[in-house]
Amino acid sequence: MNLGISGKRAIVCASSKGLGKGVAEKLAEAGVHLTLNGRTEETLHATATQIVEKYHVHVQIVAADVTTEEGRRKLLAAEPQPDILINNAGGPPAGLWSDWDENDWHKAVNANMLTPILLMKAVLPGMISRKWGRVVNITSGSVKSPIPQLGLSNAARGGLTGFVAGTARQVARHGVIINNLLPGSHETDRIHQLMQSNAAREGISVEQAKAAAHAENPTGRFGTTGEFGAAGAFLCSQYSGYIVGQNLLLDGGAFNSTLG
Repeated sequence: MNLGISGKRAIVCASSKGLGKGVAEKLAEAGVHLTLNGRTEETLHATATQIVEKYHVHVQIVAADVTTEEGRRKLLAAEPQPDILINNAGGPPAGLWSDWDENDWHKAVNANMLTPILLMKAVLPGMISRKWGRVVNITSGSVKSPIPQLGLSNAARGGLTGFVAGTARQVARHGVIINNLLPGSHETDRIHQLMQSNAAREGISVEQAKAAAHAENPTGRFGTTGEFGAAGAFLCSQYSGYIVGQNLLLDGGAFNSTLG
C-alpha cells in the first residue's frame, strides 16, 4: 500500500531503539525523511545509518532531552516545519501511591504530558497553515486499563489523552490529524528488563517468565516493533484523515472489552 507520504518530513522522538525506532523505520519505508531524537548520540547515529542504508531517505539526528526546554528548542531548530510529529518518551518508575513525592509527580507530568503538548503547540500552527499534518502520541495501554503500580504513568498519560481528545477535533478541519497509539507488551528493552525483574522476584528463569507472560496474552506472544511501527505509519498516512482523536490499542487483545 502506498501511504502517500513520500517526501514528507517527520520528527520522531525517542527513536534510537524500541517502539520509536519501529515507527521511524516504517515511515522511512514509506519515503519519509526523518529527524531522529534520543539522549545518546552513538545509538542515534547507529540507527540513522541503518535506516539510510536500507531506505535511502534523508535522516538527521538530534541528541537531546526533549523533556527540557533546551532539548525541545534544539529539536525544533533542526526541523522547524515537520509534516509529521511522533511524540514518545519512556515511562516513569513503578511503585505504590505512597512512594511518590511532589517531585516525582512533576517529572512524570512533564515527561509524559507537558512535553508532548508543548511540542504539538510548536508544530501545529505550521501544519494548519499548510493544510496537512499528522501527530501520533505513543502513550500506553494503561490509559485504557490502568496498571496499579504505574500510577504516575496512568495519571500523566491520561492527562495527555484528555488534551488530545479536544485538540484533535479543533484542528481536524485544517487537515491536521492527531491520534494516540497505546502499546501493550512488545519486544523491547523495557519488556526484557521487566521479564528479568519478574524472574528474579519469582525465582524462575527469564525464559520461564516470558513463557508465563506469553500465556496470559490471547496471541501467545509479545508484539513486535515492526507491527507497532506499521500501525504508527498508517496513522500518518493519506488514509487517516477521518481517524480523529482516537486511541488505538496494540496489546494482542490483553484488555478484554466489547467496545475497546
